[in-house]
Amino acid sequence: MNKNEFAMTPPMGWNSYDYYDTSVNEEQVRATARYMAENLREFGWEYIVVDIEWYSYDTGSQRDKYQYIPFWKVEMDEYSRLMPCVQKFPSAAGGKGFGPLADYIHSLGLKFGIHIMRGIPREAAHAHGKIKGTDVLACDVADPSNICEWNPDMYGVRPELEASQKYYDFLMELYARWGVDFIKCDDICRMDMKSAKQEIVMLHRAIEKCGRPIVLSLSPGPAKIEEAWFYQKYANMWRITDDFWDRWELLKPMFWRCELWQDHVREGCFPDCDMLTLGKLGKGFGHEWETNFTHEEQITMMTLWCIFRSPMMIGTDLPQLDDWTKGLLTNGEVLGLLKHSGGARQIERDEEHAIWCSMDTEEPAGYLAMFNLADQEREIEVPWDAVEEYGIYGRSGKELWSGQEVALQEKERVGVPAHGARLYKIGR
Repeated sequence: MNKNEFAMTPPMGWNSYDYYDTSVNEEQVRATARYMAENLREFGWEYIVVDIEWYSYDTGSQRDKYQYIPFWKVEMDEYSRLMPCVQKFPSAAGGKGFGPLADYIHSLGLKFGIHIMRGIPREAAHAHGKIKGTDVLACDVADPSNICEWNPDMYGVRPELEASQKYYDFLMELYARWGVDFIKCDDICRMDMKSAKQEIVMLHRAIEKCGRPIVLSLSPGPAKIEEAWFYQKYANMWRITDDFWDRWELLKPMFWRCELWQDHVREGCFPDCDMLTLGKLGKGFGHEWETNFTHEEQITMMTLWCIFRSPMMIGTDLPQLDDWTKGLLTNGEVLGLLKHSGGARQIERDEEHAIWCSMDTEEPAGYLAMFNLADQEREIEVPWDAVEEYGIYGRSGKELWSGQEVALQEKERVGVPAHGARLYKIGR
């Protein structure tokens, strides 16, 4: 299966981490899927992704001491493959795994994804678990010196062993049987851990063999720009930042990160700006909060992610969306940039502003995004010479967030709120 035969445009969906951390359960996932199907699917949102430690028992019960409880009980099959914890996902009982939940999500017209950690479970290695299709044991495949610095669940594998590839092959075979459409693999993207680069290749090969078109997403970042060709060859999306949260001091540097990666956005291959920190967040971390981003900062985030064409994963609790936030996520003209624009470029950037341009791929139009990075409202000069050099020659259009038609030819400067953005569609 060639990875460019699917995920031709940036994947759009929901991920459980920002709201639930390790504690999401089946009832919550099903409720989220129903909300997406009823309210967001028509705008392109389709993936429901269960994030970290779906296989672990008692997650969140020791949050005052641990995010990930070390060496705790996990659900696992006879071939050293982690299974959904039936405490959280009761439909997985009897060895059914995520099959019933995936079937339900597919019945809503959506797609199903899971988070995994790089490597093989430590519990499997300690128990001398089997590897399907081989006589080699998990303790032989596991490299005890190859561990994640922040999560205690896995050992990296020994890539020189054929059994290591077999482990990944039969892992993907299991996921394909469940009906998994999306895999977010963690502790792998920035390649700072032993064997991470080789394990990306092993995952890619295993997905090709499994017979199902599964999107491969790599975390955490920041990804290495010097490895851009490698990510493009072996993955569908890769994080260009570490975990992104709702703070301006994390959003502002994304203009530099997107500029760095702007030449590497391809069909089927997308640098990933990380999740959209909108709405309510953090319940699984011990306290629920409303996003710290102002309305203007949320518009800036959505505008940059869309014009850059990042994958779009919502981090909030969808059933609690307010009307204003729902409006951000259902602005079809803004989200249209993900499906039918290309060639995005940052044509200006300094400490106080940034300007991006891109072209529509279905009609004679271009897009001009103007961002105010300053802490106060200000007027930003429109660099018409640079805009025309990019290829946008018209000077009338529509501001896509407000829906207002604008005679830009009469403007040399545009007023933009503090930390805010204006996004114009300009006819050619």
